[in-house]
Amino acid sequence: MNIVHSITDLRAALAPFQRPAFVATMGNLHDGHIALVDKAKPLGDVTVASIFVNRLQFAPHEDFDSYPRTWEADCDRLRAAGCDVLFAPRETDLYPEPQTYKVHPPAELADILEGHFRPGFFIGVSTVVMKLFSSVFAGKPAGFAVFGKKDYQQLMIVRRMVQQFALPMEIVPCYTLRAADGLALSSRNGYLSAPERSEAVQLSRALQALGQTVKTQGTAAREALEEEAMQALSRRGWKPDYLSVRRRSDLLPPDSGDIDTPLVVLGAARLGTTRLIDNLEI
Repeated sequence: MNIVHSITDLRAALAPFQRPAFVATMGNLHDGHIALVDKAKPLGDVTVASIFVNRLQFAPHEDFDSYPRTWEADCDRLRAAGCDVLFAPRETDLYPEPQTYKVHPPAELADILEGHFRPGFFIGVSTVVMKLFSSVFAGKPAGFAVFGKKDYQQLMIVRRMVQQFALPMEIVPCYTLRAADGLALSSRNGYLSAPERSEAVQLSRALQALGQTVKTQGTAAREALEEEAMQALSRRGWKPDYLSVRRRSDLLPPDSGDIDTPLVVLGAARLGTTRLIDNLEI
């Protein structure tokens, strides 16, 4: 595996190839990340991963400095998965000057759900993803970038960004990988204590129960059902930000008549000091 740090060296490493398949990560890799690499490998003529903890998407009170960094283990996992090129820029490589030009996704998509509770988060995400795409795909006629469905809103925002900027690439979604008990794999699961880890699966179970109830009772009762689901989690000691049923197409609340509209249930809640997110298509 070729490890490069500068954009110049990355482009030199990718010069012989025409269709990169790319996976962007912040490191601290788990099986979910490796599933993205496995999905990417057959798509292009070179498999590229990045590791970069992006300061722009962290609010001042969030865990940028304490975000787990496991460089050697990450490199070992990527090598074993057959990754060809690892782009691991330093902050000065990706942001050699203050990043005053930023990508602002539309408020109706980016300021709801995660964006409501983490203001500016998707500006930071969109900006770094655009810069990574520019670094990997510049001069290429085609390419692929694989993103996990666990970050459902992020996936939608990035896909629309690629469409609107006519980038020469395709966004490929990948299923959410889960532990045996149903907990979605996440780097932040490592923050959980043993009792919290046992409890953490209740978020996915709450989403499943909410989705099943909405399918049974219909979307007219959606808001009341969402509130009941949040209260049920609260009684277990969680601090939920949202449990919400939305249309898959635009993440807006479904109308009462949206009987056959494809829906997704999304949730975010804090267990102890750890904030977890998950979703379930219904």
